[in-house]
Amino acid sequence: MKSDSSNRRTASPLLSFVMAGAVLMASSASVFAQAMPEPAPHQVTRAEVMHELEELEAAGYDPSQGDDGSYPADIQAAQEKVAAKHRAERDAMMNAGQNGQAKPTP
Repeated sequence: MKSDSSNRRTASPLLSFVMAGAVLMASSASVFAQAMPEPAPHQVTRAEVMHELEELEAAGYDPSQGDDGSYPADIQAAQEKVAAKHRAERDAMMNAGQNGQAKPTP
């Protein structure tokens, strides 16, 4: 009986050590997963905002009208015109690149 009791005393700390190691490995994996930050969203600069406003005004949006009841519709229409312009420019650049007319970038 004495050796059976002795085995229990040795097994209990060993089992505790193994359990603690498993918990430590599991927690360190979750800490590593949390330590990987997501990329920060792009902070829009004042110059970018001003450029966007200039593009919207060129597309027909007039911010001086204020809230005249057509606000959402007129800015959305201007945004769609600007987006269409950007798509057309991007498509033209891609077509020029496919035709070999684009300058290679270093």
